Amino acid sequence: MSETIVDLIVEGGQAKAGPQLAQPLAPLKVNIQGIIEKINEKTSSFKGMKVPVKIKVEKDKSFDVEVGSPPISELIKKEINVDKCSGEPNKNKIANLGIEQVIKLAKMKQDSMLVNNLKSAVKSVVGSCNSAGILVEGKEAIEINKDIDSGVYDSEIKEEKTTISPEKSLKLKKQLKEIQTKIQKELEKEKAEKEAEEAEKKKIEEAAAAAEAEEAVGEAPPKEGEEEKAVEGEAVTEESPKKEE
Repeated sequence: MSETIVDLIVEGGQAKAGPQLAQPLAPLKVNIQGIIEKINEKTSSFKGMKVPVKIKVEKDKSFDVEVGSPPISELIKKEINVDKCSGEPNKNKIANLGIEQVIKLAKMKQDSMLVNNLKSAVKSVVGSCNSAGILVEGKEAIEINKDIDSGVYDSEIKEEKTTISPEKSLKLKKQLKEIQTKIQKELEKEKAEKEAEEAEKKKIEEAAAAAEAEEAVGEAPPKEGEEEKAVEGEAVTEESPKKEE
């Protein structure tokens, strides 16, 4: 082969000397520091994100660095300014994006997606947002994608709008807060119903146990001494009339 290719995942603008770079590059006897500088230069705009990097090393030790597009999860986190997404997407909604922001993300990833047009790319990003606990226009993926299919956002997608107004930003935040409050109330209601159900179940079990214990006491055979006294009592009762004669 005329070249050697090394694939890495680095943090944008933060590549540094270490085993991750040294192990694959040291045997090639190339300028590792020069490669690091080139990587950081080309990934500086992706600061705070994990970025795929391809290093091509020629036989004459010259090299080239190609930077791929960060995973959509990294782009989403960057867009909403969080370190990690929701661990419980159905219960914990952490953000509410406008369709314009989704279009922005879709444009950034469209070339690396298996889609035919921007609308399909937008729907794909919506699905990724849903898995991360992120709403779009205050809706879950299944709802917002129906709107997209029906043409509600055709104008924004056709014009490739990627920014939202301050007014809409405030509206989206208010919408998110209302939805978070609603979900919290539903979770509290479910918890109270479950606790009440468990309490009722425990009450029934305790009542059943008490009934079994009472029945067991009623059916218990007399003790050995009590049985002998009962027999003697019967004998005296049978003899009593004879004494009167």
